[in-house]
Amino acid sequence: MILEKINLPDDVKKLKKEEKLILAEEIREEIKDVVSKNGGHLASNLGVVELTIALHSVFDMPKDKIVWDVGHQTYTHKLLTGRKDKFKTLRKKDGLAGFPKAEESDYDSFNTGHSSTSISASLGMAKARDIKKENNKVIAVIGDGALTGGMALEALNDAGNSKTDLIVILNDNEMSISKNSGGMARMLTNLRTKKLYEKSNGVVKKILRKIPYLGEKIINLIINIKKGIKQLIIPKMYFEDIGFKYLGPVDGHNIEALENVFKSCKLVKGPILIHIITKKGKGYKFAEKNPNKFHSISSFDLESGEKLEKKKKDYSKVMGEKLVKLAKNDKRIVAITASMEDGTGLNEFASKFPDRFFNVEIAEQHALGFAAGLAKEGMKPVIPIYSSFLQRGYDQIVHDICMQNLQVVICVDRAGIVGSDGETHQGLLDLCFLNSIPNITIMAPKNFLELEKMLEYAIKSNKPIAIRYPRGGEEEGENSKDSLEYGSINKISRGKAEVLLEGEDITIISIGKMTEYAYKVACDLKKENINVEVINIRFLKPLDKEKVLKSAIKTKKVITIEDGYLIGGLASSINDILIKQDEKIKILNMGYPDKFIKQGSVKEIEKKYKMDKDSIKENILKMVEKT
Repeated sequence: MILEKINLPDDVKKLKKEEKLILAEEIREEIKDVVSKNGGHLASNLGVVELTIALHSVFDMPKDKIVWDVGHQTYTHKLLTGRKDKFKTLRKKDGLAGFPKAEESDYDSFNTGHSSTSISASLGMAKARDIKKENNKVIAVIGDGALTGGMALEALNDAGNSKTDLIVILNDNEMSISKNSGGMARMLTNLRTKKLYEKSNGVVKKILRKIPYLGEKIINLIINIKKGIKQLIIPKMYFEDIGFKYLGPVDGHNIEALENVFKSCKLVKGPILIHIITKKGKGYKFAEKNPNKFHSISSFDLESGEKLEKKKKDYSKVMGEKLVKLAKNDKRIVAITASMEDGTGLNEFASKFPDRFFNVEIAEQHALGFAAGLAKEGMKPVIPIYSSFLQRGYDQIVHDICMQNLQVVICVDRAGIVGSDGETHQGLLDLCFLNSIPNITIMAPKNFLELEKMLEYAIKSNKPIAIRYPRGGEEEGENSKDSLEYGSINKISRGKAEVLLEGEDITIISIGKMTEYAYKVACDLKKENINVEVINIRFLKPLDKEKVLKSAIKTKKVITIEDGYLIGGLASSINDILIKQDEKIKILNMGYPDKFIKQGSVKEIEKKYKMDKDSIKENILKMVEKT
């Protein structure tokens, strides 16, 4: 095997053309094998194998810098840069990260995990190079989906104006997570048709040159006419007009063609944009046919392409199904996605209400500002966004939505620990940053039914509301004796908590998915004659101070539990209430420390940070024993 001989990029440079083709297939097999076992981003990685080989064949990393936008397509890069032997630990606890990590390798020049950041970072690195009078290339690799993000367009504008030496590779596979749409997608579609134009252009020139004396004059005349026509029929002028030299489109699976264009662009000064065309999922028929399904996938069977673990009902699906039911009776309900209709459960809504569904591409800031405009004119926008991506729209939540007190329902999906995608995707900040904003109502359901009721409440309300819920489904065994009863639920009333169990020994105040943990531990301790009062706080904002104080004064011992950072969330809010009391109340806060949490399974992370049921039980016993 050729891959066995590759330890660093210098080994790739020594390969012959035929050997690189074999290497590409071996890499695809290795990626498919590992991702089928560990889960991960498959389709995007299969699509950039030849691109990555060509980059390492021509450029001199790590002296030359490459910034991978989003970063979920770096598996080939990791295999070629000294991490081949650890590749089977991909996305595992203490193993290789699924994204670029500078602390993991010098070949990872910049950490990425969210989209549309690469051009900004690359331009900054290029400017630093110039100030230091160094001589190296800086390359940003960005997908057509990420190019729909406002930050990428801002960076293109600045980079083109700067005249700085910078290479931007536009990896055009016609996909982000959901299929791309909008103006940028249309422009790139037109650019793909340029191949036919260029081919026919060359044929015409060959014919004209055969005409004695007049041939070259006719060609020059045509060139002058063409300059005007070109502005109308070839959208590449967009990139050239803002200061980039445009090269392409290039076949992104032709290593030789890629190497040739990379070598030529090393000689060109100023910003360059290389447009390459790739096929997402290339080399694996199931991923080619359904790249959306294989964008990010759990372990699966290589032969059939089917997931090993059948997908269970999850919070995203429950939200989507309930929204469809509500929208049938209320024509003012609209749904917005930032290119995540499948991941956030909006597929059915998009199908049944196409006139009320809006995919704004990877543009969370615009999505929230757009929602504010809809709300101002009497619509009821519902916008599900992953917690870690919601960070990008903070100002729009403040300035556009909450300052005007507009009815926008923000469904904060993937809140809390999400697991193997690691620190860039953990949803631990939303409670903190939302809690600091006036006018917003913050809720978190303990189970599916409570999510449905909260969505009903939000649609009837006339205020900004955020409903946060975790990735995946309810706790396993939700129908067991010591689990929350699913079939009934107390009415959702603004700012009112729910007392699930009454007790005299200790109070647990929990929010969201942690309520199930608290409830199960309390039921278990009841058998040991320890009576735990469990409060499902439901609303972080406004907080039910009355129930909190009443219970705390009764038990004199309080534990708060939240699937988020301790600073600024539930713990901070409860502590603010209790420390003002004259009563001597012992308080223990359970949540995540002030640090970025690396990858691992949800269970592994919870155990590591003592957020699992065993740790909750241990803390209760310690507090009870001390009295």
